[in-house]
Amino acid sequence: MVMLSGMSKHAPSRDYSLESAPSHRVFSAFTSISIIASIFGNGILPEIQATLAPPATGKMLKGLVMCYSVILVTFYSVSVSGYYVFGNKSSSNIINNFIPDIGPALAPTWILGGAVVCVLFQLLAIGLVYSQVAFEVMEKKSADPNRGMFSMRNLIPRIVLRSLYMGICGLLAAMLPFFGDINGIVGALGFIPLDFILPMLLYNMTYRPSKSSVMYWMNIAIMFVFTGVGLLGAFSSVRKLVLDADKFKLFSSDVVD
Repeated sequence: MVMLSGMSKHAPSRDYSLESAPSHRVFSAFTSISIIASIFGNGILPEIQATLAPPATGKMLKGLVMCYSVILVTFYSVSVSGYYVFGNKSSSNIINNFIPDIGPALAPTWILGGAVVCVLFQLLAIGLVYSQVAFEVMEKKSADPNRGMFSMRNLIPRIVLRSLYMGICGLLAAMLPFFGDINGIVGALGFIPLDFILPMLLYNMTYRPSKSSVMYWMNIAIMFVFTGVGLLGAFSSVRKLVLDADKFKLFSSDVVD
């Protein structure tokens, strides 16, 4: 759909130029790294799930191969083709680019509607997965361990609390339309440490490689480099959030990139 829009007679003009100030380009680069870590960090899910039951190694490898294959075919292809078609005006919500402010939509209504529905399903799935920790905390307080999981005593509070929690999360997301900026902060403070720092730390703590070995110092180097990347990414993402604050309006339909 993206490539067809690029070949349309109503296709937008393409501009691939970067920001003029070197400092702005550096900040934008670290913000982008943080956003990439957040959006494409799905590989951590099979890594965590594979360790729940032995044998972890085989299942983890299969899960990661499938995960990154799907990401390559879907997320990365859309990212690359989206930038190719829309240039530096590409929105953090790619669907917005198909509905320009001036001129007709670049895709049929039924395709855009289907894309929105697919995004909704994906967000619901992601929200449920990443909310499991919160659900665990709530249900430890509300559930009766002496009753069955699907007993009315435990089922009704679970449905009410989970629905209320997801409703509050959806309300906050609708109130704060800083899609790219918030993804950058989440990536810098959440996914970069989980993907690049914590695994190296745990490896050194678990297997205790010799301090004279290449593996030990390679892990230390990765931890050091990505700690800096995470800190710079957090700073640049917060900076962009502050700069974009003048565009903020509660429940705005225009997502701030």
